[in-house]
Amino acid sequence: MSELSEKDRRILEYLRDSVSRGESYFRSKTIAKQLGLSSKQVGARLPKLDEETDEVEIEKWGRSRSTTWRVTLG
Repeated sequence: MSELSEKDRRILEYLRDSVSRGESYFRSKTIAKQLGLSSKQVGARLPKLDEETDEVEIEKWGRSRSTTWRVTLG
């Protein structure tokens, strides 16, 4: 696994904590609001995090007005 940026680590920690509480579907804008990032920053990082870490599995789940991501523990 390559070195993760601070933003990547914050997103990963948020996802791990949320999934452990039973949540599994996320929108980039929801994550962004919680972490003080833009939804574009989050959306661009999620596929990269899926490839670079085994801690969570991130799957592009649906797209209506914005993309929904399905996240499970790895």
